Amino acid sequence: MTAMIMHSPALALAPNGDGLWRKSLAASLAVALHGAVAVALMLGWSTERPGVDAPRVMHTQLVVLPAPAPAPVPTPEPVAAALSEPVVIPVPTRPTVDPQVQAQKLEKAALARKRVEEKKLEQQQQRMATEQRNRALEQQRLSQERAASEKARAAVPAPTPAFDSRQYQPLSKAAPDYPERALDKNIEGDCSVEYTVNTQGHVENPKVLDGCHPLFIRPSLAAANTFRYQPRIVDGKAVAVPAVRNTFHYRIK
Repeated sequence: MTAMIMHSPALALAPNGDGLWRKSLAASLAVALHGAVAVALMLGWSTERPGVDAPRVMHTQLVVLPAPAPAPVPTPEPVAAALSEPVVIPVPTRPTVDPQVQAQKLEKAALARKRVEEKKLEQQQQRMATEQRNRALEQQRLSQERAASEKARAAVPAPTPAFDSRQYQPLSKAAPDYPERALDKNIEGDCSVEYTVNTQGHVENPKVLDGCHPLFIRPSLAAANTFRYQPRIVDGKAVAVPAVRNTFHYRIK
């Protein structure tokens, strides 16, 4: 589409300069638009919408194949003609056994079996003899050990029994005097005294143990000094006996 603009000489001669400038600008824009449209037409521009590609569709079809043909039946080959001559199969014959050889074999087997039995019996007898000999040696060893132990027991002297000082009783002893103050106050009690018996049987170093009433200390020590013992003999010699105890009982009757 082309537009043509015609300029009137009357307008050109118009003295209004501002209107002339506006017209010139509009003319330039029109020329630029026409040029752009022409270029677009040359490049293949069209006002129609582009067509849409149709979707592709894949069509499938079911094909039925015919059944395979049956395999041909093999024809049997013709049987060969029988041989004109018969075939002879040899039959194995059992060898004949000499009765004498059989008897010799049986006799040898019996002799071998008898020898084996005799050998077993001999081994059994040897084993029994070995066991009897070992049993006799064991009994002899036990008897020797028993005799040695008895001999050693007889050689060792019997140990002397331990001496118990509580059973060491004096040959003579005097009863202590009852203190008069204890009688007046009706005081009773016990008093234990410990001392040593020397080689002559006399009391040495008597002392009162705990638990004795003070009124019973003096008469208890005085009575202990009067005790007389049989001297203790060890290996033929008299020895002192320490830690001998005696308890005095003070009772009012």
